[in-house]
Amino acid sequence: MFQLRQYLIFLLLVGAVNSQVIPGVCRYPLGMTGGQILDEDISASSQWSESTAARYGRLDFDDGDGDGAWCPDHMAEPDSLKQFLQIDLRTLHFLTLVGTQGRHADGVGNEFAQRYKIKYSRDGSRWVSWRDRQGRQIIDGNKNAYDVVLKDLEPPIIARFVRFMPVTDPSMIVCMRVELYGCEWLDGLVSYSAPAGQQMTLRAQKFYLNDTVYDGAVSYSMTEGLGQLTDGSWGLDDFTKSQVYNVWPGYDYVGWTNASFPGGSVEMTFEFDRVRNFTSMKVHCNNMYTLGVRIFRQAICYFRSESDWEPNSVSFKPKADNISPSARFVTVSLGNHMASAIRCRFAFNDVWMMFSEISFQSDKAEYNNSLVPRKRNQTPGDDPTHKIDDSNTRILVGCLVAIIVILLAIIIIILWRQVWQKMLEKASRRILDDELTTSLSVQREAFSQSHSSLSSDIESNSTYERIFPMGSDYLEPSQLLRKLPEFQATENLAMIDDPSEPSTAHSTDEVPHYAEADIVSQDVAGGAHSYCVTVVNMPLSPGRDGALEEFPRERLTFKEKLGEGQFGEVHLCEAEAMQEFMKDDCSDINDEPMLVAVKTLREDANKNARNDFLKEIRIMSRLRDPNIIRLLAVCVESDPLCMITEYMENGDLNQFLSRHELQDEGVLAAGTATISYCILINMASQIASGMKYLSSLNFVHRDLATRNCLVGANNTIKIADFGMSRNLYRGDYYRIQGRAVLPIRWMSWESILLGKFTMASDVWAFGVTLWEIVTLCKEQPYTQFTDEQVIENTGEFFRDQSKQVYLLKPACCPDSVYSLMLNCWKRNAKERPTFQEIHSTLMEYQV
Repeated sequence: MFQLRQYLIFLLLVGAVNSQVIPGVCRYPLGMTGGQILDEDISASSQWSESTAARYGRLDFDDGDGDGAWCPDHMAEPDSLKQFLQIDLRTLHFLTLVGTQGRHADGVGNEFAQRYKIKYSRDGSRWVSWRDRQGRQIIDGNKNAYDVVLKDLEPPIIARFVRFMPVTDPSMIVCMRVELYGCEWLDGLVSYSAPAGQQMTLRAQKFYLNDTVYDGAVSYSMTEGLGQLTDGSWGLDDFTKSQVYNVWPGYDYVGWTNASFPGGSVEMTFEFDRVRNFTSMKVHCNNMYTLGVRIFRQAICYFRSESDWEPNSVSFKPKADNISPSARFVTVSLGNHMASAIRCRFAFNDVWMMFSEISFQSDKAEYNNSLVPRKRNQTPGDDPTHKIDDSNTRILVGCLVAIIVILLAIIIIILWRQVWQKMLEKASRRILDDELTTSLSVQREAFSQSHSSLSSDIESNSTYERIFPMGSDYLEPSQLLRKLPEFQATENLAMIDDPSEPSTAHSTDEVPHYAEADIVSQDVAGGAHSYCVTVVNMPLSPGRDGALEEFPRERLTFKEKLGEGQFGEVHLCEAEAMQEFMKDDCSDINDEPMLVAVKTLREDANKNARNDFLKEIRIMSRLRDPNIIRLLAVCVESDPLCMITEYMENGDLNQFLSRHELQDEGVLAAGTATISYCILINMASQIASGMKYLSSLNFVHRDLATRNCLVGANNTIKIADFGMSRNLYRGDYYRIQGRAVLPIRWMSWESILLGKFTMASDVWAFGVTLWEIVTLCKEQPYTQFTDEQVIENTGEFFRDQSKQVYLLKPACCPDSVYSLMLNCWKRNAKERPTFQEIHSTLMEYQV
C-alpha cells in the first residue's frame, strides 16, 4: 500500500507538470535492475567475452549467484580511462545516486572496481567529468565482489548519457554491475549562460558567490553548462552560512554586485531541449537587505522559438519587501510563450543580487496553433510542425487508463490476500489446539535429540529475531526507512541475502555506504525474547543445572501484574522452596518465599509464539552472569506455559532513579531520597559488565534501557527485558499502524533505517541508557522531539552532513562521561567502543 501511495503521488506530480526537482525525493531506480533500460541502450568500450558484454552490467539485488557483469577486455589504467560502460537514458534525467557491485559467481569469481569515475553528456557529443563539491573526480567503489555500494552524487547530474569508467590496479580484472537513481528532468533546460559569480568582502571576510559546480566554460561569463542554479539545493536565509557540509562561505548562492554592471541588470540566457509552452519561472533569491542584498527589482524576458528572438517581451516586478530578510522563491509569469530559449534581464534593487535556484514550468513540448503567431502570408496548416500530435495524446491517455486499471487490480489483490490470511490463521489455530496437548517429556525428548537440528532451527529464523513474548511486534525497519525522503524511491530494492538465512551483513559491525541491508522483506515479529542470537556458538539443550526443571505451579502466589502484551503477561509472584532450584549459586538463601517474575504465554497464542517462547527458555537457561536476570525454573507440562525469573525488590532502574535526587545539588526537601554520582557510575558499570557477558556469547539485546534493568539490594543491577510489556513505558515505543513498536529513542541509526541489530547497536543504546542514569531518568531522551522528528534526526545521522542532533550534555555530567556517550553514538559502528572497553573505562572513573 505504501508503494501504491507513492506511485499515485508521483502521477499527481507528473500531472501537475511541476518541474521543480527535489533531490531528496528524486531517487528512483531508472531501470538497470528492473529492465526498463533496454539492452540496446547499454554499450561499452570493450568486453572481456560474450558473457561479460555491456548488457550484463545490470546491478541485481536479487541475484543469488552473483554472476553476470560487464568486464572490459583490458584492465583500466589509472590515467588513460579508456574503458567505460555507457548508458543511454533516452531523455534528460536528474541523477542523484549511483550503485555498483562486482561479480563473484558464487565464489568462482572475484572481480570488482575499487574506484571509478563518471562522465556524462546531455547531447552525446560534449562529455563532462563529474566532480564532487570539493572538486574530486574519483569515487570509491567496491571493496569486495559481493556488496552493493551506493554513492550520492553531490552535486547531482543532469544528463542523458552516463559513462562508468573503472580506475583500479592494472593487475586486477575489473567487472561492474551498476544502477542509476534519479528522475526525469522535466525542466528540459540543457544550459544557462550568465556572468560569472563574484566575490564579496564583508567585515574583512570573503564570500565566494561563484557557481562552483558549473559544468560549462567559465571565464568572465559562464556558457553551455548547468550548475548550482539547477542542483535542487536552495540557499539559506543567511547567505553567509551553507546547508552543504565542508564548503566555503557563500557557497549556496551565485551573486553579482551592481557596481560591475553599468546597465544595472544581469542578463541570463536559458537553452532548452525543444520548443516548450512556458507558464512560469521560479527564481530563489536572497533578501538580506541589512547587508545590501535584495530580490531583483524587475525581470524582462525575451523568447526564441526558432532562429530569431521575438520582439515582444514579458515584464514582471516583484513586490518589494523591506520587512522580512528571508530568502524566497519569486514566480515570474511567462504568459504561455512558446520557445526553445529564454533570455531574461534581472534589474538590481540594491548593492547585491543573489540567486540559488532557477526552475521552469512548462506544458507539453508540442505547438498549439492557437498560441503561436503565424508568419506573414502563412495559412493554417502550412507548417505541419506546428500541429498538436493527437496520436501522442491518445497514447498518453491510454497509458494512464491502463495504469489506473493495474492499480485497481493491485488493491483488489492486496485486500483478497488479507482476507485469505485471516482465514488461514483461524484454521491454524484449530490445528494448534491439538498440538498443545503434547507433554513435557515429549518436548524434552525433542529438545535433546540433536544439537544440529536445534542450531538449524535457530539459523532458519528471520534475521530480525522476535523481541518479547508478550509484547507487541517489532516493526519491519523498512517502514521507518520509507519515511525519509531519500529512501522513498528505493523501496523496490529487494534483499541481497535470502531472508530465510541469517545475513552476515547484520552481524557485522561494518557500516558501508548504503550497505545492502535487508530493508524490505522482513517477517513481522510475533513477539519473543529480547536477546537476539547473531551467532549461536554454544549448546542450548537442557543441561544438568536444573534450569529447565518443572516448578510446581501451586507454589506460586500471585502478588501483582507487572504487564501484558500480545501473547502473554508478566506477573510478580512469591515462590515457595525456590532454593531447590538454585543450589549451585544461592547457598546463603533462607527458606522464606522469594519474589520472582513469571512470564506466561496465553493458551490461545499461535504456534510461532509458542515455539519462540520455548526457544527463549532454551537460550535463557544458559545465561549465567551476576548482572543478567536468571531463569530459575519453568512450568511447561501444561498450559499456560510459564518461565520463572529473578525479580529484584527495588523494581526497575528507571523508576528507582526517578525517585531520587543527586547529592550535593543544593537544598533538598526533608525526606528526599538522594543518590551519589559514584553510585550512578557503579550502576552503569554493572550494566556494561552484563552487556560484556552477552556480547561475549554473540547475543544482541536490542532493547537496552533503564526500564529493562532491575535494582536489588546494595544497588545491584541486573539486565532484564520486562519494559515493553508494561503500560508505564508504552510512550517509549513508537507504534506503527497500530500493531508494531520500536524503541526508536534508544536505537542506532542503522537499526532504524537498515534493520541492522549488532553489538555495536547495543553500544549505541548503552550510551542513551548512560544518559538516562546521569539525568536520574527525569525526562525521556529527545523529549523536545516528536517521534517523527526523532526519525528525521536519524536520517541526518545517515546523511552525515553534521546536521544530526545529539542528546545534550546533562547538568553536572563530567566531560569524560559525556565523551563516552558521544563515542557510543559514532556514526560508523566500527568506531564505537566495545562493552569490554566501556566497562574498563567506567571502572577507571570509580577509582
